[in-house]
Amino acid sequence: MSRKINTPVSLPSIDQVEAEMSKIKYKSRFFKTLLSTISVLVVVAAAAVLLSTLLFPVVQVSGDSMEPTFTNGDVLVILKTKDISYGDLCCASWQNKTLLKRVIGMPGDSIDIDSEGDVYVNNELLDEPYVKEKSIGKCESELTCQVPEDKYYLLGDQRENSSDSRNPDVGCIAEDQVIGKVLFKVWPLK
Repeated sequence: MSRKINTPVSLPSIDQVEAEMSKIKYKSRFFKTLLSTISVLVVVAAAAVLLSTLLFPVVQVSGDSMEPTFTNGDVLVILKTKDISYGDLCCASWQNKTLLKRVIGMPGDSIDIDSEGDVYVNNELLDEPYVKEKSIGKCESELTCQVPEDKYYLLGDQRENSSDSRNPDVGCIAEDQVIGKVLFKVWPLK
């Protein structure tokens, strides 16, 4: 024969039920907030990637051809634009590399560099306070150049050590090679 044991069942109090309901509601709010936060972060990250790809690419300076303006390792934000002018620091695509140089000559300009490293644009001496030491550098081409239509003449700020438009392999940069101009430096902060 089996014997039934009656165990008393106790019902939770109203306070216990309310406390448990409060925990369930808290967990629900927590997960909704977490999901909402993750969604916002994904949207912000996607927007940042789109902006950096389409409008504001970020580049890191490699080498010393733009010293003292920029040094190796500097991180720059570029504004994608074809609207560049004299003195702009611009990035251009050349042989699967990105060149960072200064715009010296525009389409149609006559560029002449004398033996002292002085640069003349349309027979006028160019004021270059950003160049520490003037030099013709490792120049393998004529130091007089007529900039073709739809092209730009670019030079690095450190003339002794810069592969730029003076090099026949680089030459004048075509308009469609221009990525954009430097907007600001991100890193280092100083």
